[in-house]
Amino acid sequence: MAQTGSLDDLRSAIDTLRSPGGCPWSAEQTHRTLLPYLIEECYEYVDAVETGTADDMVEELGDVLWQVVFHSRLGEEDSSAFTLDDVAAALLRKVVRRHPHVFDTGSDAFPGGAVDIEWVEGAWETIKAAEKSDRESMFDGIPTALPALTRAHKVLRRIGRARLDVPDPESATPGDADPEAGRIGAELLTLVREAEEKGVDAEAALRHAVRDLERAARRQESS
Repeated sequence: MAQTGSLDDLRSAIDTLRSPGGCPWSAEQTHRTLLPYLIEECYEYVDAVETGTADDMVEELGDVLWQVVFHSRLGEEDSSAFTLDDVAAALLRKVVRRHPHVFDTGSDAFPGGAVDIEWVEGAWETIKAAEKSDRESMFDGIPTALPALTRAHKVLRRIGRARLDVPDPESATPGDADPEAGRIGAELLTLVREAEEKGVDAEAALRHAVRDLERAARRQESS
């Protein structure tokens, strides 16, 4: 097939893979079976940004894009029927709606004049809350599958935004009710709160520390 690098070429490729006579592995995939690959590709892109080159970023971001194209193709086959164009259109509407200071300066959501980052962040949250008005709690919408440190940041941030005075638990309550696990969980949460207060991403900080540890271990391993 001709390869110009366009989105149409990617669509054509996934059509061929999913069609009779194509790839048997690709033909068997579902939204659920692809989830581990989507998560893995996102993390590989994080690695490329933090430690790789521009070529690495192009490769890994392409893998993320392939997941979007693949899921969109599955959407076309589902009874719910959504396409890659539907995904792009929904994204564009959201981007425009959440940036009234750029795309809709005549709307009531835009006060006029210059705006700063604080206003942009506040407007984003206000518009997002209006979009999700059916949610019963400010914690609804925080994915439960997020890495624990990242999810802790989001929960703490929303507690702070609502000005709630919620102390850290003295001991977390894991499923196995292991007292030591509970103590360590509570201490980790306290560390994340400290990181949040200091503007440090605990997930990224731990990732960098583990990377340094691995490098040191590799040096010893090869010596």
